[in-house]
Amino acid sequence: MRGSEQKISFLEKLGYSLGDLAANLIFQTLMTFLAFFYTDVYKILPNIASTIIFVGGMTGAFFNPVMGIIADRTQTRWGKFRPWILWTAIPFGLMAILAFRTPEYSLNGKITYALITYILLVVIYSANNLPYASLSGVMTGSMKERNSISSYRFTAVMIAQFLVQSLLLPLVYILGDGSKTLGFERAITMFAIIGIIFFIITFLTTRERIQPKEEQKTSVKDDLKDLFKNKPWFAMLLATIFIFITLSLKGGMYVYYFDNYLSVTGLQEFLNDIGFNSLIANLNKLLVSMGMHGFKWPDDPATSGFSIFNAIGIVMMIVGIGISKPIADKYGKRNVFGYSIVLSAITLIAFYFYSPSAIYLVFVTQCIHGFFYGISTPLLWAMIADVADYSEWKNNRRATAIIFSAMIFGLKAGLSIGGALVAGILGFYGYNELLTEQSEKAVLGIQLSVSIYPAITFLLAAASLFMYEIGKRKEMQIQEDLEKRRVG
Repeated sequence: MRGSEQKISFLEKLGYSLGDLAANLIFQTLMTFLAFFYTDVYKILPNIASTIIFVGGMTGAFFNPVMGIIADRTQTRWGKFRPWILWTAIPFGLMAILAFRTPEYSLNGKITYALITYILLVVIYSANNLPYASLSGVMTGSMKERNSISSYRFTAVMIAQFLVQSLLLPLVYILGDGSKTLGFERAITMFAIIGIIFFIITFLTTRERIQPKEEQKTSVKDDLKDLFKNKPWFAMLLATIFIFITLSLKGGMYVYYFDNYLSVTGLQEFLNDIGFNSLIANLNKLLVSMGMHGFKWPDDPATSGFSIFNAIGIVMMIVGIGISKPIADKYGKRNVFGYSIVLSAITLIAFYFYSPSAIYLVFVTQCIHGFFYGISTPLLWAMIADVADYSEWKNNRRATAIIFSAMIFGLKAGLSIGGALVAGILGFYGYNELLTEQSEKAVLGIQLSVSIYPAITFLLAAASLFMYEIGKRKEMQIQEDLEKRRVG
């Protein structure tokens, strides 16, 4: 390997992080609102929506290993991975817009359109995000710098998550003048334009410093052989699948939780108590007094409560991200990651025991959950970069992108399974989007899906780490040995 200086500038870290902000404007929308969009906006039955999400998502997931092989063998003057971020920027934005359009077709036409656009979106997402993720493994050989890059990156993710989970639904109502159909189209178009600009900035501001030896010529067979002997890779593959099942399941079900489980009266009292309603009213008065038009915030308490719930969770995740690097440097990524996931699971279980009127407990628990989960967030990607180093250390060959394909495969598979579970559970428990009040059975399914079910998959993710043998001591040994080889 040839590696140049290991220290990464603030500008490069910031530019790199904008790529994840761009991708997550769409990814977070898929994870949080895709099932809702299909069932309540495009009016596709829950069981059919479940199939579309699963089939489309898994098609994209299985494209990841192929993309990993292609990216590792890409040779340009810009490097292996950066060009893909540039090449896919505009197609990614265009497919996101098409995936959230609602053309007036027959039922079979709607199903076909939704399936095709979703498959194309997740395939292009793979072609963009796998090289993007792999880029973090070749920007520097320093594991501490990678922790820092991950912290920047996931702060950007939290910003995107805040925009989507807290503000997208109100934006949909505002931009669409009350029409969810028009609102989704306009909001996603805005996200797509911002994303294209940010992808181009990422391409322009980053550099690839860790490169394979010129004499390294490996076959696909060699890469796959190394991969399937790599226990930490298997561990991170399983952990990623279970984590994104959890995020997609609970994230996609929260909108139903606020609409159908929590007390409307309780939410209204909560919004009044914390001063939210008066804040919106006073903000409108200020805008009008300045000669501007006031904006129309959605009137229903469920939408406002859902937005605040997600917002405070994201703020606490950012706090968790802020302390992630120093405690991971001290105790090792694996241990800190595992404990934070277990504690996050415990907080999710608490939601099962809350009555519809326990609004304050719901919001306090979300704060605690967000903090513990935030600690784990940047470590997931930093650990995958360490797995790429581990593979090089053991086999004296580097295949960064195919290692990172585990992460993106797991992400896509988890998103697909979790999203399909949202729609599938709704269908199994008898959810009917045409009813103003759901049956007790349907409400129970929603309650279980934000508490017990995602807690189980989080605990399975933590259990996967028993196969991850890169502790703190081995992290340091791998880094020192690889530095000596690269200097040599």
